[in-house]
Amino acid sequence: MVHQMGLYQEYFNSIKNGKKKVEVRLNDEKRRKIKAGDTIEFVAVPENTETLRVKVAELRIYSTFKEMYEDIPFSEFDCESWTMEEMLKGTYEIYTPEQEKQWGTLAILMR
Repeated sequence: MVHQMGLYQEYFNSIKNGKKKVEVRLNDEKRRKIKAGDTIEFVAVPENTETLRVKVAELRIYSTFKEMYEDIPFSEFDCESWTMEEMLKGTYEIYTPEQEKQWGTLAILMR
């Protein structure tokens, strides 16, 4: 199965260059349909001119983004020089703590 997701250009390029190996999402209804072995087609936003397909190697579910970041090395997100505070601040610029509480979080490990 192929799932489409928008992704900011900076993160899109990081996956394309092989540096970012884990995508962070809420574990919402749309994401709960993803299974290991599925394909994700990322669309670079806001331009929507470039796409990239990756295979889902593994899915890991966490209650909070902090739990996720404590479990998975920052280098897997292409953020090796970041602090925990920076990781959480960046994530909360995209998702709210309320969304996190409602859905939980999902780490999508790609190959």
